[in-house]
Amino acid sequence: MVVFGRTALKMTNLMCLIGTIVVICLIELIVARDIYDHYEHSIRRGHRGLHQQHQHQQHEEQQQQQQQQQQEQHHQYNINHNSKHNGNSNYHQAYCGRQVRFYEKSHHSKHAGHHQPRVETIAMKHKRHYASQHQRTNASIGGLQHYTPGSSSWPDGTPEEHEQTFLMLQDDQDGDQQQHDGSAAPGLKQLKHHGPVPVWPVKREAVVEGDLILGGLMMVHSREDSVTCGPIMPQGGIQALETMLYTLDKINEQGLVPNVTIGAHILDDCDKDTYGLEMAVDFIKGSISNIDDINDYDNCSKGHKKKIISGVVGAASSVTSIQVANLLRLFKIPQVSFFSTSPELSNKQRFEYFSRTIPSDHYQVKAIVDIVQKLGWSYISIIYEESNYGIKAFEELDDLLSKHNICIAVKEKLVKDSGVADTIAYDNIVLKLLTKPRAKGVIIFGSDQEVAEVMKAVRRQNVTGVFSWIGSDGWSARNLVSDGNEAEVEGTLSVQPQANPVIGFEDYFLNLTVINNKRNPWFVEFWENNFQCKYPNSPYTPYNKDYKKVCSTTEKLLKRDLDFEDQLQFVSDAVMAFGYAFKNMHQELCGGKPGLCDAMNPTKGSELLKYLRKADFIGLSGDRFNFDVNGDGPARYNIIHFKQVAPERYTWIKVGEYYQGELRLNMQDIQFRTKDSMPPESVCSRPCERGQAKKYVEGEGCCWHCFNCTQYQIRSPNDETHCVNCPRGTLPDVYHEECQQIPESYLRPESFLAIGAMTFSSFGILITFFVIGVFLKHNDTPIVRASGRELSYVLLSGILLCFGVTYTLVIKPNDIVCGVQRFWSGFSFTVVYAALLTKTNRIARIFNASTKSAKRPSFISPHSQLVICGILVSFQILINAVWMIVSPAHAMHYYPTREDNLLVCNSYTDASYMIAFFYPIFLIVICTVYAVLTRKTPEAFNESKYIGFTMYTTCVIWLAFIPLYFGTANNVQLRIFTMSMTISLSATVTLVCLFSPKLYIILIRPERNIRQSMMPIRYSTINKTTGSAQSSVMAAVIVTAATCNENEKVIKNASNENIPAAY
Repeated sequence: MVVFGRTALKMTNLMCLIGTIVVICLIELIVARDIYDHYEHSIRRGHRGLHQQHQHQQHEEQQQQQQQQQQEQHHQYNINHNSKHNGNSNYHQAYCGRQVRFYEKSHHSKHAGHHQPRVETIAMKHKRHYASQHQRTNASIGGLQHYTPGSSSWPDGTPEEHEQTFLMLQDDQDGDQQQHDGSAAPGLKQLKHHGPVPVWPVKREAVVEGDLILGGLMMVHSREDSVTCGPIMPQGGIQALETMLYTLDKINEQGLVPNVTIGAHILDDCDKDTYGLEMAVDFIKGSISNIDDINDYDNCSKGHKKKIISGVVGAASSVTSIQVANLLRLFKIPQVSFFSTSPELSNKQRFEYFSRTIPSDHYQVKAIVDIVQKLGWSYISIIYEESNYGIKAFEELDDLLSKHNICIAVKEKLVKDSGVADTIAYDNIVLKLLTKPRAKGVIIFGSDQEVAEVMKAVRRQNVTGVFSWIGSDGWSARNLVSDGNEAEVEGTLSVQPQANPVIGFEDYFLNLTVINNKRNPWFVEFWENNFQCKYPNSPYTPYNKDYKKVCSTTEKLLKRDLDFEDQLQFVSDAVMAFGYAFKNMHQELCGGKPGLCDAMNPTKGSELLKYLRKADFIGLSGDRFNFDVNGDGPARYNIIHFKQVAPERYTWIKVGEYYQGELRLNMQDIQFRTKDSMPPESVCSRPCERGQAKKYVEGEGCCWHCFNCTQYQIRSPNDETHCVNCPRGTLPDVYHEECQQIPESYLRPESFLAIGAMTFSSFGILITFFVIGVFLKHNDTPIVRASGRELSYVLLSGILLCFGVTYTLVIKPNDIVCGVQRFWSGFSFTVVYAALLTKTNRIARIFNASTKSAKRPSFISPHSQLVICGILVSFQILINAVWMIVSPAHAMHYYPTREDNLLVCNSYTDASYMIAFFYPIFLIVICTVYAVLTRKTPEAFNESKYIGFTMYTTCVIWLAFIPLYFGTANNVQLRIFTMSMTISLSATVTLVCLFSPKLYIILIRPERNIRQSMMPIRYSTINKTTGSAQSSVMAAVIVTAATCNENEKVIKNASNENIPAAY
């Protein structure tokens, strides 16, 4: 099993190797086929039939060469197929042997009518690979139509010139290797020798020898639609490249890795993702060719290994970095970008081997949204680049802006790399912005070239100063945008990753010349561009052909003539990160011994990635650097502002910073326009006045009309488009923004009504206590004894309780007070009228019995009378108890009108309070009936008349109370006052009518307070009208209860019962 496993493992590795080689071969085949199609089309178009004899001779030679190479290829394939396990040399032969491909071309000849085979080498295919991807049709220089790898056209001229050019380009690619010193490619020299057919772009590379090699992918040239590569980029291109070289020099000088030098293999991606991906293929060649000692096709004849790239620094743009990262991931080559900011690159599931020293746009977007909020903008437009950089940023912007209720008026894409974004397209973008004139603020997320065209379109449309820009790091502080567009860019606020100058780099760069900087093959172009001159013997470019001036070679770079890129720190940090990763890796794997050990020769990408992510160092800028969990740089940003500091003099200044999610912005330093330092207003509709609600315009999330809420409404706190009614007991404030509680209103003790009620009750209580005092003092006098002392005291207690009810009614209501009010008011009335009912019933029964028989009525003793009265009162107690259980008393707020907030007991808000009076009213009715029935009693017993008068008056009072009570439903205070006065009046009537006659006898006519006065003479004889029977019954039941003086013994009859006196 072990042997089988090992064999299977070897077979797996072998199949992977063969698969990789097959994939590369297929790619090369497709590329070569496209190049051939372009060439064939050009030949057929302009040169069919010329010099066919010469062509025939060439075809014969090529046919022989083809047959010979085909046999060699077939032989090598057999070796490769039959000798899988014979060692690395077989693979070397197979790899070198497969470098020739055969293509047939139909070419008419006078001497041969058959197809003639034509040979094209891999070197030729590699030099012309880009021709299948981009086209250029007209690039005339000096009257010559020239071929470019980005063009489908072939240069005009004689067939001999075409053949010479074609055969010359089929030579080995030593010319590419000889371009490191900045000289023109040999191919270009041969073209000039055989015929002046220039080639653009010429692939060049900057090489620094070393033990460990870093790849570099720089945007040395800018992007251009018409050709593969545009003009040289001084800031983000040449300066970035030189920063990488400068940092490598510092690392090697310091001996960061003992006795190990770090070299570089730097290429140009021309700021295009497709071309950059093509260049990045060079970085994986060493990994492929050295897997089993297979030599690169460039070095088959020399037999030496191609250097393996340990890691790659670059690319600059996010879209290129994404393409390259997908390729490098397959070969486990770590990559560190310095300018790529797309949030997508933070996804380590997709871009495991990608890191960057610059922070993600995720944080930049947050900073931009915070700036928009700081400026008070709620209605803005967004222009974003149609690339991964712009689209991802827009997606995050759209999400964050919506969360902060900021609306987007216009969303427009900047077309990139398609040739469509011409002048009209940019003009249309500006015209689209003008359709939303209230959206003064515009966020632009794009690159400098596209944004520069936007600014030109603003000037063409004559709307300079109309919009205020917030820029991304892709174009801010770039001369390409601001030069010539100063008035249009003025006032821009932009977010720039925080970076400090690389110490010593400016001096280093200013001392560079073409003579002392041979390792940078593009430095001649930079020199020509900077001084606008043609350097002697410099290679052709589409941009130096018009230079009339010849460079003197004595020019010198001056700081005042240069604008240094602000973010070169990120380039230096990327190189330093690799340097410290190599250092830490060397310490652990090689034990710190000088030179490379076997464990690092070559380095393993997966191992290097671990050390790279853990790198922590102080860079050449003096800042501390380390990667975050996503492999991104620290999120530190400067807020910069393009300001006119003097007439016609503009500059970028720092006005704030964004660090750890917090924006600090100095608004005093910001000047959007010279004539107006205040931020422009970028809102669709101004905020509504206080107390107004919004009605949105259809289809516009930030545009609305305002309307007023009604008298008792406020604007909804949860929905600003609606007005809501204030709840009962509250009223809107003056601004109709919130409902305010109406002050509680209740019958306060200090109110006029309460004072009146309490005064009346207090007077009644005093009179009652006076009566009680008099009765107690004359308790044994005939008049007191004859009135029935027990029931009189009960009656006086009830009257006292009635007067006391008033005080419970004017106290601030609460649950306890409400319970006391409910019980006390009904209970006090019940005590009064229960006593009166008992007394009237006793009188009625006595005189009713006197007319029928001489038998004494039952239950007329004082004890019986108290029991009867207690039973009657107990019914009221039972009613109150049931009522409390079914509907507990409690205080509540009552709102009879929208502007009232009354604090009352719940019983007062409806008719339920009458439950307390149902039973007392019933007793009043019964008492009244008895009063009517006893109205004709003998004169000596006229107390029944007083009881009748009391009941008649009480009925009148209560008949008046009922409409007053129900008629004051909206005025609870008046209702309570009415109830208080009704109870007090009822008690007063009872007190006056029943006790004033007795007080008159006791206090004013004491001589009548004798026994004889209680028994008049005319009633001691037989009543002739009624007969002896009545007289005898009366004599039997009447008891002389009064005595002549207090010491005289009371004379009782056989029954010992008192008879009511006349008073």
